[in-house]
Amino acid sequence: MTFRKLVFWMHLVAGCVAGTVIFIMSITGAAIAYQRQIISWLDRDFRVAPAPARLPIEAMMARIVTENHAAPSSITLHSDPSAPAEAGFGRNRILLIDPYTGHVLGESAPRVRAWFRTAEDWHRWLGADGQRRATARAITGACNLAFFFLVVSGPFLWIPRRWSARNVRAIAFFRAAVSGRARDFNWHNVIGIWCAAPLAVIVFSGAVMSYPWANDLIFRLTGNDPPTASQRGPERREDATPTLAGIDLLWSAAEKQVPDWRSITLRLPSGRGPVTFSIDTGDGGRPDQRAQLTLNRRTGEIVRWEPFSSYNSGRRLRSWLRFAHTGEAGGIVGQTIAGIASTGAAILAITGLSLAIRRLSRKFRRGNAVGAAGGESAAIARD
Repeated sequence: MTFRKLVFWMHLVAGCVAGTVIFIMSITGAAIAYQRQIISWLDRDFRVAPAPARLPIEAMMARIVTENHAAPSSITLHSDPSAPAEAGFGRNRILLIDPYTGHVLGESAPRVRAWFRTAEDWHRWLGADGQRRATARAITGACNLAFFFLVVSGPFLWIPRRWSARNVRAIAFFRAAVSGRARDFNWHNVIGIWCAAPLAVIVFSGAVMSYPWANDLIFRLTGNDPPTASQRGPERREDATPTLAGIDLLWSAAEKQVPDWRSITLRLPSGRGPVTFSIDTGDGGRPDQRAQLTLNRRTGEIVRWEPFSSYNSGRRLRSWLRFAHTGEAGGIVGQTIAGIASTGAAILAITGLSLAIRRLSRKFRRGNAVGAAGGESAAIARD
């Protein structure tokens, strides 16, 4: 068996085993490509009339608690004077607030957010919940690694053995007058070639987010130590009751830290521990435009200031990979490329499985034909 044939059979087996899961991850990835833009567009009617000054954060939160009988887990303000504030209740519910009066304007696209959450659950955990998510995550992680092998090995298999304009056209451009196996083969080659580069980035970044060893490898390859659990920060209990006292002064310090901020988000803290603000000078899709400011709850002094420029090379690369996975690192163009590549990956899964089934069917029919011919010859010999 030649090396090329060995790679082909590994490619075929990996595609057959992981094809269905790859299809699910690809189609859901394409579905959530423009999530931020779609939700922003749906919330376009929730604009507010600017006033001389915003309501203090503590007063705003107290009014939200009074109207909703529950404390939010996070609050986000935008520098745009006509943009509403966002009060988050866990991951699935966001209320839009008039920052000048504190009144609730409405809930941010509840049905669409629920739909996107379902799509994300299928993308990450194949729709599993509870304890089954660990198993589902192991499956999607393994299939993601298989997909990376498919993306890398595909171009090697598709490179023509003899370079000519005709051979290149056959694998690089769609052919209209073909059907059946020839159509599937043509689509599989063309889409695989044009989507190989963005898919390699998407799938590689997915593997880094799926496996701790892959995440740590990014740091080690850049000559840095992987972050420890304490460096990643303590986990916040969603059921912890947030305390609001002193938030106004701390929020004012966060605004002064980055005068050109466009949005500031605070996960409301419980107890008297440090308070961390996420400050963004962009639209939320670029890691180099984000920073974290941690302040002492009692004194207001800076405990930790972490702009992107302060990260080591490993953390910078890891941050870019997170947003490269969704294409957001490249803005709307990057999201479009990621969405097209994900759609292409779904078609690759379908055409790949179709080609495998056709190959298996041909072998089965050929085996039956040989068996029938052998039986007929034996009968003639007996006669």
